[in-house]
Amino acid sequence: MDIPDYDKALYFTLWGQWDDLLILMVRTKDDLLSKKIEAFLHAFHYSGNEQEIMTNHDSLLHYIDHAMGHTPVHIIKTF
Repeated sequence: MDIPDYDKALYFTLWGQWDDLLILMVRTKDDLLSKKIEAFLHAFHYSGNEQEIMTNHDSLLHYIDHAMGHTPVHIIKTF
């Protein structure tokens, strides 16, 4: 079963699995997703400004939501 990167990114972000989110950042073929993850993780680990962290978090979630809305759903047919 192949789970799209956006589903993984959403899961890892909501459950605080930063190590898995970092691995996804490196492996995804979506450059914009990778940059959004990088910005969030950098703010989370190095910024003392809570507003910056929340802005990057919201930006990442907004992009994931947008991308998932434009990703075709594959239907598996069973016979």
